[in-house]
Amino acid sequence: MKKLFGCLLAFLCTAPILCGCGASGDKNANVSVIYLITAISALALLAGCWFLIKNRNRWILLLFASVTVINAGYYWMSVSPSLTQALLANGVAYFGSAFLPVAMLMIILRMTKISYKPYLPIVLGIAAFVMFLIAASPLYPVCNDIYYKTVDISKEQGVTVLVKEYGRLHILYTIYLLGSFAATIAVSVYATVKNKLDSAVYAMILNFAVLVNIVVWLMEQFIDVSFEILSVSYIVSELFLLGLFILIQQQRQSPTEAVVAQAPVTPAPNPPQEQLDTFKNGVNALTHTEKAIFDYYLQGKTTKEILTLLNITENTLKFHNKNLYGKLGVSSRKQLIAIAKVINE
Repeated sequence: MKKLFGCLLAFLCTAPILCGCGASGDKNANVSVIYLITAISALALLAGCWFLIKNRNRWILLLFASVTVINAGYYWMSVSPSLTQALLANGVAYFGSAFLPVAMLMIILRMTKISYKPYLPIVLGIAAFVMFLIAASPLYPVCNDIYYKTVDISKEQGVTVLVKEYGRLHILYTIYLLGSFAATIAVSVYATVKNKLDSAVYAMILNFAVLVNIVVWLMEQFIDVSFEILSVSYIVSELFLLGLFILIQQQRQSPTEAVVAQAPVTPAPNPPQEQLDTFKNGVNALTHTEKAIFDYYLQGKTTKEILTLLNITENTLKFHNKNLYGKLGVSSRKQLIAIAKVINE
């Protein structure tokens, strides 16, 4: 029950992450000290993730770094004395905001064990950088009317905010966010239909969280909030998302599997020569992927490690195992390793 409750909180708290991809200065705030606290908290969490967690995931790190940059931009904006500094702070916040959806999508892909092309992160990264350049265009005088048609600053309750009218390319950033929503929905639906998640509960939570993302983002477009509460929700979100990611990874790691992989293998006594010949001939007939799996088995790699190294799903590995075992004339990984050891002696 505690794990289920933790997972539910995790995905409910991830809802504001994509929804808050607008830059700082879009809403008022009561006191800049809250932004300072959230910025320091985000930096502390990033440092803790880097130094204290083993086998760090680069997408989790990107998420933490994005939140840190966004909150730093929020704080800098709130204390900016001039339009130039305010626009710089706005650009910093947009830099984190542009890359945050990339981290979010890649984390969900990893959680759902969905295979993707190696160039996908590169394409997403380029798209994020282009969106940042468009959003940061007010920093360059020659780029008037690209993202902001007009822009100035005002002081509201002692906090600096931007007063602006959006330009002709602002719509591209909106399309970028909507595309991120569409991608997360597609991943969520596909994972549910194909049973890519570890349980139906995860599927339900994931779909609900994606739905909340859209609803909250749409509400933000029409409701003016006096405080940028997303600066706080980012901190809560990354904590629970990290907890859920670790929980899923631990659940997928079978303790008994690791023990079997590390334990010394006792070969079957005197396998028949016919079986040895079948095994040798089968090795020569393996496809590139089957040979890679075969080598990983001999190296003692666990299923989790093989899935990560080959970037395939568990169902795909089972398919390759069926063909692999059939060609080698074995019925299990244990028998495969045992016969291979006899042949190599």
